[in-house]
Amino acid sequence: MYLFLLSIMISLVGLSQSSIKQIQQTARDLNNRSDHANAVLVLSQGLRDFPKALELEKDLVLSLTLQRDYARAKELALALTQRADADVVCFQLAGNVFKALEEVKECEQLYQKGIKKFPASGPLYSEWGELRSSNKDGRAITCWEDGIQADPSYRGNYYNAALYYSKNNEPIWALLYAEIYINMESRSERSLNMKKILLEQYQQLFIKHAYQPGKKTDAFTHQVFQLLENASGPALQAVNQETLTMVRTRFVLDWFTNNASAYPFKLFEHQRQLLQSGLFEAYDQWLFSDGIDPEGFAQWSLEHSATYTHLREFLYNRVFKIPAGQYYKNR
Repeated sequence: MYLFLLSIMISLVGLSQSSIKQIQQTARDLNNRSDHANAVLVLSQGLRDFPKALELEKDLVLSLTLQRDYARAKELALALTQRADADVVCFQLAGNVFKALEEVKECEQLYQKGIKKFPASGPLYSEWGELRSSNKDGRAITCWEDGIQADPSYRGNYYNAALYYSKNNEPIWALLYAEIYINMESRSERSLNMKKILLEQYQQLFIKHAYQPGKKTDAFTHQVFQLLENASGPALQAVNQETLTMVRTRFVLDWFTNNASAYPFKLFEHQRQLLQSGLFEAYDQWLFSDGIDPEGFAQWSLEHSATYTHLREFLYNRVFKIPAGQYYKNR
């Protein structure tokens, strides 16, 4: 132990000649080994050499939080959010400290301040909604919807909103947001969860008939529901990849016949492009089998290796983004 601490102190002496990035990397390596105390030492020494360096102060807040020194982390985090050069991460770090301390009211005020400074920050809306959700506050969905509207290319709000709607009998928006998220983050563990939700919501819609639009339902939602209802015949007895591909194919064709000019929507344009490329059936295999029936999907991908390779190139070699102005959810 003595030799280890001595080596750390020798390293600290040399840090005065190091760049800020080198200091950060040293601290991150220590944090990755759960040696948060020495990460704090490294960063504290670095701040003596580079006073008020924003990146070092942010890393110090993180290290103090990991060390569970919440009192010091809170003091430094609040000071960070008051700096003229504070960025979104400063508010996220401070929010994490308040959450750890269970200071809900103060955390709400912090997110409000952060969003006032960064009104197009999807991450702040997402984390504010998660704070509310963890405290059984029904206004969580308002945060996530505001985040989708303000920052349509940030994926976290789609994930949270899809989960919320799947639990609150809103299958249309659970379907739309789940599929958007899957395409934004197609190779993550959370996308597998969204694939399961996608299938479950189609079952809610076509087998259980658990949803009907209300009088206050917006026109976009009503049109999506009506076209899905019109196309639902193949899925009334069984909801699986084959029947869903038939339903979804007819939906896309009908949408671009009747509604595309009034409601341009990136997800539906993406589906039409897959249809035109001859990849829609393979895409639905990927959506409804991968993660739900992994053995079956593995077998399918082997038997259709050329098609699956083409699909992967199509999905993974581009960034899926929702353009600004394509927000139709009437709350």
